[in-house]
Amino acid sequence: MIENQGYKGLSAYIQTKIIYDFTMKFCKNYIDFKSRTKDQMEQAARSGKQNISEGYAQKDFSGKLKLLKIARGSQEELLEDYLDFLRQRNLPLWDRENIEAKKVRNLVYKINDNNDYNHYNNDNYYKIYNLYKSYLDNMEKAANAMVCLINQTNAMIDNKIKWLEQNMVKKDTMSFRQKWLMEQLKKEQRRNKEMDEWAKGLMKNKNDV
Repeated sequence: MIENQGYKGLSAYIQTKIIYDFTMKFCKNYIDFKSRTKDQMEQAARSGKQNISEGYAQKDFSGKLKLLKIARGSQEELLEDYLDFLRQRNLPLWDRENIEAKKVRNLVYKINDNNDYNHYNNDNYYKIYNLYKSYLDNMEKAANAMVCLINQTNAMIDNKIKWLEQNMVKKDTMSFRQKWLMEQLKKEQRRNKEMDEWAKGLMKNKNDV
């Protein structure tokens, strides 16, 4: 994450923004503009990006987690659309060992190595985006490039979801312990009060005698 840039500095957000911009161009080039698939792909791509930004603004873990899971679901839906695109056109799906797939996956590592995420602005964004944009000239390469990037982004989102869930458990555990300690303190205070009243009563009885 880039400091002082909010959600715009999150690597996951930058990658979902690339996916969204790429998908808009992909649909324009290769999907029938009248088809429902076009709308679904564009909406899923937008949802992935928007829910990360909205989730960042949430103050509590549960709110962040809810929206991050929605973003993750939208990314998965979009991934299925790209996989369907390849399958329905008898185009090959690159496996992990495919040299082209490795080149696409390495783009993220190249970006991180060059520290481009850590100097995020519009110029750097388009520099990053253009690394992927070059794949749009060929439908097989375009769809496979997005399959690679979406899988990488989903793994990143999954890690964030896991982190939030673990911290929610810690927070709930701490809240439970704090509540238990408060109850024990109140019980101790009641016992002390009862002992004081008993002692006062005992002294009063002695004085009466």
